[in-house]
Amino acid sequence: MKGRVLIIAGSDPSGGAGIQADIKTVTALGGYAATAITALTVQNTKGVSAVHAVAPEIISAQIEAVMSDIGADAIKIGMIGDVATAAVIEAALKKYNDIPVVLDPVLVATSGDALAKDGVAAFIRDRLAPLAAIITPNMDEAAALTGTDITDRDSVIEAGEALVALGARAALVKGGHMRGETVEDALVSAEGARIYSNPRIETTSTHGTGCTLASAIATGLAQGLALQTAVKRAVDYVHKAIATAPGFGGGAGPLNHAHPFEK
Repeated sequence: MKGRVLIIAGSDPSGGAGIQADIKTVTALGGYAATAITALTVQNTKGVSAVHAVAPEIISAQIEAVMSDIGADAIKIGMIGDVATAAVIEAALKKYNDIPVVLDPVLVATSGDALAKDGVAAFIRDRLAPLAAIITPNMDEAAALTGTDITDRDSVIEAGEALVALGARAALVKGGHMRGETVEDALVSAEGARIYSNPRIETTSTHGTGCTLASAIATGLAQGLALQTAVKRAVDYVHKAIATAPGFGGGAGPLNHAHPFEK
């Protein structure tokens, strides 16, 4: 087992997204997952019905409990929920600023339910993005963070460039919400833009894709992979997890995190 990943995110009792998906992903790729839970959600494949925020001091204590003992080779940030939580996370990232951070700016669930209160998007844009090795928004999140109207490949890349201009060392703007037979994700960094393409899979099993992708990237970075290699492996892992999904639930179903995959 190689690569310690501290996951700071919310809990999903249905197991398809959030901390549960993160732990499955890190484990499947041969890493070690530790967690600091930011919120307890009540949700399933059909939607989110309640969110209970964890007290900021408890979030901070969870982070310190992990870092003072086990440590981490990468940190993955998922659902933040509110500005008080964001501030606690910012303090932790500044304290452990030698550890690469994968920031998944979770603002809205796959079901369309809001998972972040007012002010969180601005906090992510202005104060957390500059601390990230990579930020991984979907098209809607990228548009909310940058004000970019995303309609095609060029505007996806433009949004990624805007996120890098905010201070993130790299941005992976996911194109799954765009129509077409091919899904294109754009990785933008100081080295330019790289497109990762996969055939679109017609499926309703899309719950937790963003959580899964970000955690897979974090695992790769924790294991010492170069960023482009970590992203490529993560994209391929998620594509196969969607293709082999179990079809559970009556809404947006979970992925198959445990499919055979070369670590």
